[in-house]
Amino acid sequence: MSNTLTIALAQINPTVGDVDGNTALVRAARAEAAGSDLVVFGELLLAGYPPDDLVLKPAFLDRIENAVSDLAKETAGGGPALLIGAPWRREGKLYNAALLLDGGVVAHEGLKFELPNYGVFDEKRLFSAGPLPRPTPFRDASLGVMICEDMWKQDVARHLANAGADVFIVMNGSPFELDKLGQRHWVATNRITETGLPLIYVNLVGGQDELVFDGSSFVLDPHGKVSIQAPSWEQAVISTSWQRANNGGWRCETDSVSATAGGLEAIYFAMTVGLRDYVEKNRFPGVVIGLSGGIDSALTAAVAVDALGPEKVHCVMMPSPYTSTESLEDAAGTAENLGVTLDTVSIEPAMAAFSGMLEDVFSGHTADVTEENIQARARGVVLMAISNKLGHMLLTTGNKSEMSVGYATLYGDMCGGFSVLKDVYKTTVFDLAHWRNRVRPDGLLGPAGRVIPERVITKPPSAELKPNQTDQDSLPPYDVLDAILMGLVEREESPQDLVTQGQDAATVRRVWRMLDLAEYKRRQAPPGVKITSRAFGRDRRYPITNRFTGTA
Repeated sequence: MSNTLTIALAQINPTVGDVDGNTALVRAARAEAAGSDLVVFGELLLAGYPPDDLVLKPAFLDRIENAVSDLAKETAGGGPALLIGAPWRREGKLYNAALLLDGGVVAHEGLKFELPNYGVFDEKRLFSAGPLPRPTPFRDASLGVMICEDMWKQDVARHLANAGADVFIVMNGSPFELDKLGQRHWVATNRITETGLPLIYVNLVGGQDELVFDGSSFVLDPHGKVSIQAPSWEQAVISTSWQRANNGGWRCETDSVSATAGGLEAIYFAMTVGLRDYVEKNRFPGVVIGLSGGIDSALTAAVAVDALGPEKVHCVMMPSPYTSTESLEDAAGTAENLGVTLDTVSIEPAMAAFSGMLEDVFSGHTADVTEENIQARARGVVLMAISNKLGHMLLTTGNKSEMSVGYATLYGDMCGGFSVLKDVYKTTVFDLAHWRNRVRPDGLLGPAGRVIPERVITKPPSAELKPNQTDQDSLPPYDVLDAILMGLVEREESPQDLVTQGQDAATVRRVWRMLDLAEYKRRQAPPGVKITSRAFGRDRRYPITNRFTGTA
């Protein structure tokens, strides 16, 4: 009987649908972990996560099964076994599976029992639930393999422990959201406390559409102490040595704890990784950004440079008669700090052209928000034209506060293919700008030092669509607005709840109404990186036609 095991945690970045590429990543990780007994990967790794309706295509599942067969055969000649995630067909049903490839065959199949059906997850639509899994025999150990959600409830862990499991291994596709790492550790510790077994947690890393995976894999001993903490936001293959104790249990002999990102740093890395992978996995040569001299576009440009490098970021300033000298200077200063190309294209001729074109139709009507929206749409046309000509993807620059209340123009500043700030409130935008001016973590491609001019952060925000305009002409102060939105959106509180907490009743009712009315705009917005627990899109699905007022 062997009393030792070497298990490698493979925290890698798959691409949904790229079965050949994902298989190559598995082979590379196996080669890197050549001295290990077993290499453990994340959930649905061969397909990429989440595969959504790709798993409804028989041809896709055929490719997956062929890849599994090829990988299994490669284990026949020795070297590490593989514990890998894949969609798996059995008896006319489709399962989310953990497959042990060893000795040239699929030695064991574990099927996910708990299928999440909340937030961004809708696995019950795609997969059948497996039975409570039995332990996976491997060498002289008994592995209690769980797939992501299986760990978040008690039944699977208790069942595996009662059936004789020695070590829990959890294969995950756990998307990032703020403070998620602490939640994972807390849940894992609960399973350990209930069973007395150590736990290996392996997560994916990288961006997939709106979702971004932070990695942050870990190992906890039977007392909940962290033995291994993998880094956040980067691929890693980490070898761990295990020893059978005198009492028959297993303990991790390796001690390696990397620093993990939290708070503003975690948000910033989520944005950069999400943007980088969206651009690179969709094969865009770079991005184009409308740089207004305001804080949202400046922060978006900083994230883009940090994610892609300055040579792949093309900025455009589009002044109108209402654009201030300060904004021209601030856009130029931001571009200079970041080292990006900045073109200037005036929209004044377009404004004059539209005014002449619409003169007869608008006769007898006074100027209003219509003329403001024409400016935003003229800018959208310019940016989309540059995007079409150069092949660069257009980034939108609106933040969550604006998207919540509809302070954005359809087919104008909402034009674009991806949004970095979609799930970031305005108050957090200010905090991130201050943070990035102080800090440049390793791994970013932008310059150190101040990247956003101080005046961009300190001047009153303005769309500059009419003389002397500020955002607070139309919106409550952002600290007030964000506090109300966090209650209505993140916590699903009622207007009365917020009034009881001290918010002004009229302001709460006004924000509630704006939030509801803007749903039709959000349905037409581009995808953006999920940061919070209630991101617009997959997380929060409300009807456009909706007469519920939230009041009695």
